[in-house]
Amino acid sequence: MDHAADDREAVDQELVEAALEVARRYSRGDNHTVAAAGRNADGRIITAVNVYHFTGGPCAELVLIGAAAGQGAYDLTTVVAVGDRERGVIPPCGRCRQVLLDYFPKVGVIVGEGSGLRTFPIPELLPATYVWADHQED
Repeated sequence: MDHAADDREAVDQELVEAALEVARRYSRGDNHTVAAAGRNADGRIITAVNVYHFTGGPCAELVLIGAAAGQGAYDLTTVVAVGDRERGVIPPCGRCRQVLLDYFPKVGVIVGEGSGLRTFPIPELLPATYVWADHQED
């Protein structure tokens, strides 16, 4: 039996709903259009929204990492991002995939649409990865 396939079938629906609720409640115009939710190893759910600015700004997943750290949640096991206006689950951009890999190399990321939602280990979403820690001097 392919254990990885079993892991992909397991989707934390409570996490998806938490992100959807934040998107519905706190998305405002063009400044906050994506919400993210993450589950910590202790079961807590942390939520965040992106911060858009014409000079750039962090995606919801990056804000989530900071919000989690600010709450003492340093072991995110699963993350998901959703768009406002009921756009559903949004896969992380390349920068967020790299940061998630570097901070949480075993995190699962929920991607897909509707009944096709699946959870993938972050390395599967970033093949032939560059692992930042492997290139640092001790």
